[in-house]
Amino acid sequence: MARMIVHCAIYRDGRLVEELPGPAGTRGAAAAAGPGGFVWIGLFEPTAEELGRVSAEFGLHPLAVEDAASAHQRPKVEAYQGSLFVVLKSLGYHPDTREVTTGEVMVFVGADFVLTVRHGGDSPPGGLRQALEHRPDLVTYGPSSVLHSVCDTVVDSYVDVAAALQNDLDELEAEIFAPGRTGSDAAGRIYGAKRQVMTVRRATGPLLEPMSRLERGAAFVRPEAAPYLRDVADHLARVNDQVDGMDRLLSDILAANLAQVSVQQNDDMRKISAWAALAAVPTMIAGVYGMNFDDMPELHQPWGYPAVLGLMAVVCVVLHRVFKRHDWL
Repeated sequence: MARMIVHCAIYRDGRLVEELPGPAGTRGAAAAAGPGGFVWIGLFEPTAEELGRVSAEFGLHPLAVEDAASAHQRPKVEAYQGSLFVVLKSLGYHPDTREVTTGEVMVFVGADFVLTVRHGGDSPPGGLRQALEHRPDLVTYGPSSVLHSVCDTVVDSYVDVAAALQNDLDELEAEIFAPGRTGSDAAGRIYGAKRQVMTVRRATGPLLEPMSRLERGAAFVRPEAAPYLRDVADHLARVNDQVDGMDRLLSDILAANLAQVSVQQNDDMRKISAWAALAAVPTMIAGVYGMNFDDMPELHQPWGYPAVLGLMAVVCVVLHRVFKRHDWL
Protein backbone atom coordinates (compact mmCIF):
# COMPACT_ATOMS: atom_id res chain seq x y z
CA MET A 1 0.00 0.00 0.00
CA ALA A 2 1.53 3.33 -1.07
CA ARG A 3 2.05 5.97 1.57
CA MET A 4 0.84 9.44 0.87
CA ILE A 5 0.54 12.93 2.28
CA VAL A 6 -2.90 13.16 3.77
CA HIS A 7 -3.14 16.91 3.57
CA CYS A 8 -1.15 20.13 3.34
CA ALA A 9 -3.08 23.27 4.20
CA ILE A 10 -2.31 26.89 5.00
CA TYR A 11 -4.18 28.78 7.73
CA ARG A 12 -4.23 32.46 8.52
CA ASP A 13 -6.34 34.47 10.97
CA GLY A 14 -8.22 31.38 12.13
CA ARG A 15 -9.35 30.12 8.75
CA LEU A 16 -8.22 27.92 5.89
CA VAL A 17 -6.49 29.96 3.20
CA GLU A 18 -5.25 27.35 0.79
CA GLU A 19 -5.02 23.58 0.49
CA LEU A 20 -1.95 22.32 -1.34
CA PRO A 21 -1.98 18.93 -3.10
CA GLY A 22 0.74 16.31 -2.98
CA PRO A 23 4.28 16.25 -1.63
CA ALA A 24 5.33 19.16 -3.84
CA GLY A 25 2.94 21.39 -1.95
CA THR A 26 5.13 21.30 1.15
CA ARG A 27 7.95 23.21 -0.51
CA GLY A 28 7.75 26.82 0.54
CA ALA A 29 4.41 26.26 2.29
CA ALA A 30 5.60 27.84 5.54
CA ALA A 31 6.74 30.94 3.70
CA ALA A 32 3.46 31.09 1.80
CA ALA A 33 1.55 31.17 5.10
CA GLY A 34 2.88 34.68 5.71
CA PRO A 35 2.88 36.60 9.01
CA GLY A 36 0.40 35.19 11.52
CA GLY A 37 -0.23 32.10 9.42
CA PHE A 38 0.91 28.52 9.63
CA VAL A 39 0.96 25.38 7.53
CA TRP A 40 -0.40 22.03 8.67
CA ILE A 41 0.92 18.89 6.98
CA GLY A 42 -0.49 15.49 7.78
CA LEU A 43 1.27 12.23 6.91
CA PHE A 44 0.07 8.66 7.27
CA GLU A 45 2.76 6.00 7.69
CA PRO A 46 5.33 7.81 5.55
CA THR A 47 8.52 6.15 4.38
CA ALA A 48 11.82 7.41 5.72
CA GLU A 49 12.50 9.07 2.36
CA GLU A 50 9.14 10.87 2.30
CA LEU A 51 9.54 12.04 5.86
CA GLY A 52 13.11 13.10 5.15
CA ARG A 53 11.99 15.36 2.30
CA VAL A 54 9.42 17.07 4.49
CA SER A 55 11.79 17.38 7.44
CA ALA A 56 14.39 19.06 5.24
CA GLU A 57 11.84 21.74 4.37
CA PHE A 58 11.22 22.57 8.04
CA GLY A 59 14.61 21.78 9.54
CA LEU A 60 13.43 19.02 11.88
CA HIS A 61 15.94 17.33 14.15
CA PRO A 62 17.23 14.00 12.74
CA LEU A 63 16.62 12.11 15.99
CA ALA A 64 12.97 13.19 16.08
CA VAL A 65 12.58 12.32 12.39
CA GLU A 66 14.03 8.88 13.04
CA ASP A 67 11.54 8.31 15.87
CA ALA A 68 8.64 9.47 13.71
CA ALA A 69 9.62 7.16 10.87
CA SER A 70 10.13 4.03 12.98
CA ALA A 71 7.15 4.51 15.34
CA HIS A 72 6.81 2.24 18.42
CA GLN A 73 7.79 5.13 20.66
CA ARG A 74 6.91 5.84 24.26
CA PRO A 75 4.65 8.89 24.82
CA LYS A 76 6.93 11.87 25.34
CA VAL A 77 7.61 15.55 24.74
CA GLU A 78 11.01 16.65 23.48
CA ALA A 79 12.12 20.17 22.63
CA TYR A 80 14.58 20.63 19.78
CA GLN A 81 15.97 23.72 18.18
CA GLY A 82 13.24 25.00 15.90
CA SER A 83 10.48 22.56 16.87
CA LEU A 84 8.70 20.66 19.63
CA PHE A 85 8.25 16.91 19.19
CA VAL A 86 5.27 15.19 20.86
CA VAL A 87 4.52 11.45 20.73
CA LEU A 88 1.16 10.00 21.74
CA LYS A 89 -0.35 6.53 21.61
CA SER A 90 -3.93 6.34 20.40
CA LEU A 91 -6.31 3.52 21.23
CA GLY A 92 -9.18 1.75 19.56
CA TYR A 93 -11.70 -0.76 20.93
CA HIS A 94 -13.21 -3.58 18.86
CA PRO A 95 -16.50 -4.84 20.36
CA ASP A 96 -16.52 -8.05 18.32
CA THR A 97 -13.23 -9.29 19.81
CA ARG A 98 -13.25 -7.07 22.93
CA GLU A 99 -9.66 -6.17 22.24
CA VAL A 100 -7.83 -2.86 22.49
CA THR A 101 -5.55 -1.96 19.62
CA THR A 102 -3.05 0.86 19.45
CA GLY A 103 -1.85 3.46 17.00
CA GLU A 104 0.63 6.30 17.22
CA VAL A 105 0.63 9.95 16.31
CA MET A 106 3.66 12.22 16.32
CA VAL A 107 3.33 15.98 16.24
CA PHE A 108 6.07 18.42 15.24
CA VAL A 109 5.20 21.95 16.35
CA GLY A 110 7.11 24.98 15.11
CA ALA A 111 6.56 28.70 15.04
CA ASP A 112 4.73 28.64 11.70
CA PHE A 113 4.12 24.97 10.98
CA VAL A 114 2.74 21.76 12.46
CA LEU A 115 3.45 18.29 11.09
CA THR A 116 1.40 15.27 12.20
CA VAL A 117 2.60 11.75 11.45
CA ARG A 118 0.15 8.90 12.03
CA HIS A 119 0.88 5.19 12.35
CA GLY A 120 -1.73 2.47 12.66
CA GLY A 121 -5.41 2.38 11.88
CA ASP A 122 -6.35 3.55 15.38
CA SER A 123 -4.51 6.85 15.11
CA PRO A 124 -6.69 10.00 15.05
CA PRO A 125 -8.58 10.18 11.74
CA GLY A 126 -8.01 12.72 9.03
CA GLY A 127 -11.41 14.26 9.86
CA LEU A 128 -9.73 15.98 12.77
CA ARG A 129 -8.71 18.82 10.46
CA GLN A 130 -12.28 19.46 9.31
CA ALA A 131 -13.48 19.45 12.93
CA LEU A 132 -10.86 22.00 13.94
CA GLU A 133 -11.73 24.28 11.03
CA HIS A 134 -15.17 24.74 12.59
CA ARG A 135 -13.43 26.34 15.60
CA PRO A 136 -11.77 29.49 14.20
CA ASP A 137 -11.32 30.78 17.75
CA LEU A 138 -8.93 27.89 18.35
CA VAL A 139 -7.24 28.03 14.96
CA THR A 140 -6.13 31.57 15.76
CA TYR A 141 -3.73 30.03 18.30
CA GLY A 142 -1.73 28.66 15.38
CA PRO A 143 0.12 25.33 15.64
CA SER A 144 -0.80 25.15 19.33
CA SER A 145 -4.44 24.68 18.33
CA VAL A 146 -3.53 21.64 16.25
CA LEU A 147 -1.49 20.19 19.10
CA HIS A 148 -4.43 20.65 21.47
CA SER A 149 -6.88 19.07 19.02
CA VAL A 150 -4.65 16.04 18.50
CA CYS A 151 -4.11 15.57 22.25
CA ASP A 152 -7.80 16.08 22.95
CA THR A 153 -8.83 13.54 20.30
CA VAL A 154 -6.35 10.97 21.58
CA VAL A 155 -7.42 11.39 25.22
CA ASP A 156 -11.08 11.19 24.16
CA SER A 157 -10.27 7.82 22.61
CA TYR A 158 -8.90 6.79 26.01
CA VAL A 159 -12.19 7.80 27.65
CA ASP A 160 -14.22 5.75 25.15
CA VAL A 161 -11.99 2.70 25.45
CA ALA A 162 -11.99 2.88 29.25
CA ALA A 163 -15.80 3.06 29.27
CA ALA A 164 -16.02 0.00 27.00
CA LEU A 165 -13.59 -1.93 29.18
CA GLN A 166 -15.56 -0.96 32.28
CA ASN A 167 -18.71 -2.45 30.73
CA ASP A 168 -16.83 -5.65 29.90
CA LEU A 169 -15.46 -5.77 33.42
CA ASP A 170 -18.91 -5.37 34.96
CA GLU A 171 -20.23 -8.23 32.81
CA LEU A 172 -17.24 -10.41 33.66
CA GLU A 173 -17.61 -9.74 37.38
CA ALA A 174 -21.33 -10.54 37.35
CA GLU A 175 -20.76 -13.76 35.40
CA ILE A 176 -17.88 -15.01 37.52
CA PHE A 177 -19.70 -14.46 40.81
CA ALA A 178 -23.06 -15.71 39.56
CA PRO A 179 -24.57 -18.30 41.98
CA GLY A 180 -23.77 -21.86 41.03
CA ARG A 181 -21.21 -20.97 38.38
CA THR A 182 -18.43 -23.57 38.20
CA GLY A 183 -16.75 -22.62 34.89
CA SER A 184 -13.02 -23.30 34.65
CA ASP A 185 -12.22 -20.53 32.14
CA ALA A 186 -12.61 -17.67 34.61
CA ALA A 187 -8.89 -17.23 35.29
CA GLY A 188 -8.14 -17.10 31.57
CA ARG A 189 -10.83 -14.50 30.95
CA ILE A 190 -9.64 -12.37 33.87
CA TYR A 191 -6.08 -12.54 32.59
CA GLY A 192 -7.27 -11.55 29.12
CA ALA A 193 -9.10 -8.55 30.57
CA LYS A 194 -5.97 -7.54 32.50
CA ARG A 195 -4.01 -7.59 29.25
CA GLN A 196 -6.46 -5.17 27.66
CA VAL A 197 -6.29 -2.90 30.70
CA MET A 198 -2.50 -3.06 30.59
CA THR A 199 -2.56 -1.95 26.96
CA VAL A 200 -4.50 1.14 28.02
CA ARG A 201 -2.15 1.80 30.94
CA ARG A 202 0.84 1.75 28.61
CA ALA A 203 -0.78 4.61 26.74
CA THR A 204 -2.21 6.70 29.58
CA GLY A 205 0.42 6.34 32.30
CA PRO A 206 3.51 7.53 30.38
CA LEU A 207 1.53 10.45 28.92
CA LEU A 208 0.81 12.05 32.31
CA GLU A 209 4.21 13.72 32.65
CA PRO A 210 4.37 15.01 29.02
CA MET A 211 0.87 16.48 29.29
CA SER A 212 1.86 18.13 32.55
CA ARG A 213 4.81 19.73 30.78
CA LEU A 214 2.61 20.98 27.96
CA GLU A 215 0.01 22.52 30.26
CA ARG A 216 2.73 24.32 32.25
CA GLY A 217 4.06 25.80 29.04
CA ALA A 218 6.53 24.50 26.49
CA ALA A 219 8.43 25.87 23.53
CA PHE A 220 6.21 26.79 20.57
CA VAL A 221 3.06 26.39 22.68
CA ARG A 222 1.18 29.65 23.03
CA PRO A 223 0.07 30.64 26.54
CA GLU A 224 -3.52 31.04 25.32
CA ALA A 225 -3.63 27.29 24.62
CA ALA A 226 -2.58 26.36 28.17
CA PRO A 227 -6.14 26.23 29.62
CA TYR A 228 -7.23 23.87 26.83
CA LEU A 229 -4.22 21.61 27.39
CA ARG A 230 -4.91 21.71 31.12
CA ASP A 231 -8.42 20.43 30.47
CA VAL A 232 -6.98 17.58 28.38
CA ALA A 233 -4.53 16.78 31.19
CA ASP A 234 -7.42 16.60 33.68
CA HIS A 235 -9.30 14.16 31.46
CA LEU A 236 -6.16 12.09 31.09
CA ALA A 237 -5.65 11.97 34.86
CA ARG A 238 -9.23 10.79 35.39
CA VAL A 239 -8.89 8.09 32.76
CA ASN A 240 -5.60 6.94 34.25
CA ASP A 241 -7.21 6.70 37.70
CA GLN A 242 -10.10 4.74 36.21
CA VAL A 243 -7.73 2.34 34.49
CA ASP A 244 -5.72 1.87 37.70
CA GLY A 245 -8.97 1.10 39.51
CA MET A 246 -9.95 -1.48 36.89
CA ASP A 247 -6.55 -3.13 37.16
CA ARG A 248 -6.84 -3.38 40.95
CA LEU A 249 -10.39 -4.69 40.67
CA LEU A 250 -9.30 -7.37 38.21
CA SER A 251 -6.55 -8.42 40.62
CA ASP A 252 -9.14 -8.64 43.40
CA ILE A 253 -11.51 -10.61 41.17
CA LEU A 254 -8.72 -13.01 40.24
CA ALA A 255 -7.81 -13.51 43.92
CA ALA A 256 -11.48 -14.01 44.83
CA ASN A 257 -11.92 -16.48 41.98
CA LEU A 258 -8.89 -18.46 43.11
CA ALA A 259 -10.33 -18.48 46.62
CA GLN A 260 -13.63 -19.76 45.22
CA VAL A 261 -11.81 -22.52 43.37
CA SER A 262 -9.91 -23.46 46.55
CA VAL A 263 -13.12 -23.58 48.59
CA GLN A 264 -14.79 -25.69 45.90
CA GLN A 265 -11.85 -28.07 45.85
CA ASN A 266 -11.95 -28.36 49.65
CA ASP A 267 -15.67 -29.06 49.50
CA ASP A 268 -15.09 -31.75 46.88
CA MET A 269 -12.36 -33.31 49.00
CA ARG A 270 -14.68 -33.43 52.02
CA LYS A 271 -17.32 -35.21 49.97
CA ILE A 272 -14.81 -37.67 48.59
CA SER A 273 -13.47 -38.33 52.08
CA ALA A 274 -16.96 -38.83 53.48
CA TRP A 275 -17.94 -41.35 50.81
CA ALA A 276 -14.58 -43.08 51.23
CA ALA A 277 -15.26 -43.39 54.96
CA LEU A 278 -18.71 -44.85 54.29
CA ALA A 279 -17.17 -47.41 51.97
CA ALA A 280 -14.22 -48.14 54.30
CA VAL A 281 -16.29 -49.26 57.30
CA PRO A 282 -18.09 -52.24 55.68
CA THR A 283 -14.90 -53.06 53.80
CA MET A 284 -12.97 -53.23 57.08
CA ILE A 285 -15.61 -55.39 58.80
CA ALA A 286 -15.86 -57.70 55.81
CA GLY A 287 -12.07 -57.90 55.69
CA VAL A 288 -11.87 -58.96 59.35
CA TYR A 289 -14.44 -61.71 58.95
CA GLY A 290 -12.87 -62.80 55.72
CA MET A 291 -9.67 -63.90 57.47
CA ASN A 292 -11.12 -67.37 58.15
CA PHE A 293 -9.47 -67.83 61.57
CA ASP A 294 -10.57 -70.90 63.55
CA ASP A 295 -11.04 -69.02 66.84
CA MET A 296 -13.90 -66.77 65.70
CA PRO A 297 -16.88 -68.30 67.53
CA GLU A 298 -19.44 -65.93 66.01
CA LEU A 299 -18.74 -67.45 62.61
CA HIS A 300 -20.42 -70.63 63.78
CA GLN A 301 -23.48 -68.90 65.26
CA PRO A 302 -26.73 -68.78 63.28
CA TRP A 303 -27.11 -65.06 64.07
CA GLY A 304 -23.52 -64.18 63.00
CA TYR A 305 -24.22 -63.34 59.37
CA PRO A 306 -27.25 -61.06 59.92
CA ALA A 307 -25.52 -59.45 62.91
CA VAL A 308 -22.49 -58.43 60.85
CA LEU A 309 -24.70 -57.07 58.06
CA GLY A 310 -26.73 -55.15 60.63
CA LEU A 311 -23.55 -53.73 62.18
CA MET A 312 -22.40 -52.55 58.76
CA ALA A 313 -25.75 -50.90 58.10
CA VAL A 314 -25.91 -49.19 61.51
CA VAL A 315 -22.37 -47.81 61.25
CA CYS A 316 -22.97 -46.56 57.68
CA VAL A 317 -26.25 -44.87 58.68
CA VAL A 318 -24.62 -43.19 61.68
CA LEU A 319 -21.68 -41.95 59.59
CA HIS A 320 -24.02 -40.72 56.84
CA ARG A 321 -26.04 -38.67 59.33
CA VAL A 322 -22.91 -37.21 60.93
CA PHE A 323 -21.43 -36.21 57.58
CA LYS A 324 -24.76 -34.85 56.38
CA ARG A 325 -25.14 -32.73 59.52
CA HIS A 326 -21.71 -31.17 58.91
CA ASP A 327 -22.38 -30.61 55.16
CA TRP A 328 -19.81 -33.14 54.06
CA LEU A 329 -22.33 -34.83 51.78
